[in-house]
Amino acid sequence: MLNLSKKIVIDEYGNPYEVIIPWEQFQTITEMLGLDLDTQAIEDLKQARADRENNRFDAYISLDNL
Repeated sequence: MLNLSKKIVIDEYGNPYEVIIPWEQFQTITEMLGLDLDTQAIEDLKQARADRENNRFDAYISLDNL
């Protein structure tokens, strides 16, 4: 589980306006959510999902062959 350090910034009315988190934690969250992936990586993942859902196991390399 991720332990998140944060600073909450409030506006002049006392309402939460923004949250500041350490850069390293931001990068961790970005990686966990896959927000750091480029267009090609996203397309590769979509293709892999389609291959799996359509039982195209020849599209995969077995662990023994790695």
